[in-house]
Amino acid sequence: MPRTLKKSLPHIALLGYLLVVLFPFLFVLFSSVKKDNNSIALNPFGIPKEFVFNNYVEAWVNAKISTYFFNSLYISVLASVVSILLASMFAFAVTRMRQGKWNTILFSLVLIGMLIPNNALMLPIYTIVRKLHILNSHWALIIPYIANAIPFTIIILAAFMRSLPSEIEEAAVMDGLKAPGIFAKIIVPLTVPAMVTVFIVNFLGNWNEFLLANYFLSNDELRTLPVGMVQFRDQYQMNYAQMSAGIVYSVLPVVIIYAVLQEKIIEGVTAGSVKG
Repeated sequence: MPRTLKKSLPHIALLGYLLVVLFPFLFVLFSSVKKDNNSIALNPFGIPKEFVFNNYVEAWVNAKISTYFFNSLYISVLASVVSILLASMFAFAVTRMRQGKWNTILFSLVLIGMLIPNNALMLPIYTIVRKLHILNSHWALIIPYIANAIPFTIIILAAFMRSLPSEIEEAAVMDGLKAPGIFAKIIVPLTVPAMVTVFIVNFLGNWNEFLLANYFLSNDELRTLPVGMVQFRDQYQMNYAQMSAGIVYSVLPVVIIYAVLQEKIIEGVTAGSVKG
């Protein structure tokens, strides 16, 4: 019995941690389908007696959550995909192509880029965006998001590519493939698990980013979901049920991505940990 209990302790601890993490989300989820503030106050943590799904409709239509949602979605996806495309080509060049000391120098510059705090770049980014005349447009977010994600993406993809055996490339060269063909037909398919992992990380960062979106976008039709949720709070501060529905909308894409790509994410987390 003690041995069985000893084996169960890690699972019990993880279950307790899971409950602590999920508890705030369950509170928001239940609140989003309650009738009004009174229902939330009388039964804040319980299952609602009456499910009011109209809160989601009101939040989606009247509070412009639909506009903010799709703005955030396409900006986050586009920036994440482009950053992975650029970073994967760079990682392939510095890990699989023999360029002498240039590989080390370029990779060191990438590491230096990660040491610079994002907040310290706020003023330079604003200056560049203003000079490019893209202020108050989605490009004012997409370009900085891509640039900010590239160093981290390169490091993860480079670690994964280094673990790939060189015999694969030698066989591809024997078949007549050159560098572009090796990258597109051999390296990219093998690097998909790591790409999925960095896509999740980059997407989550872009999806939740508030500072640049708040300062660089003044047109309400261009705002992203985090900025829109602040205005939603100010406008509907007395209706916590609709506020909760808006929060659920903001969490939904991340939950779906994790659920669909769970296996790839686990593979990507261990990228480069085992040398091939």
